[in-house]
Amino acid sequence: MLGFIIWIVVGGVIGWVASMIMGSPEGTLLNIIVGIVGAIIAGWLISPLVGVGTINQGDFSLGALAVSLLGAVALLAVVNLFRRRRLG
Repeated sequence: MLGFIIWIVVGGVIGWVASMIMGSPEGTLLNIIVGIVGAIIAGWLISPLVGVGTINQGDFSLGALAVSLLGAVALLAVVNLFRRRRLG
């Protein structure tokens, strides 16, 4: 149970940092979702290229946090692209 709580908290922090980097502040729940889904995306696309796990794989190393953050930033970039396209 403690691992799950840590996973949620770290996912939320990663999502928050990604939203600050992308300049699109989101709410707490969306930050958690972005952090976790971004880590899933990073696990599929980025992790095999660099040989580092993600937070979803139980790896809380600096490399895993960076890979998970990169996945969250990529996710927000795609979301922002579709938001702009729909609005404009």
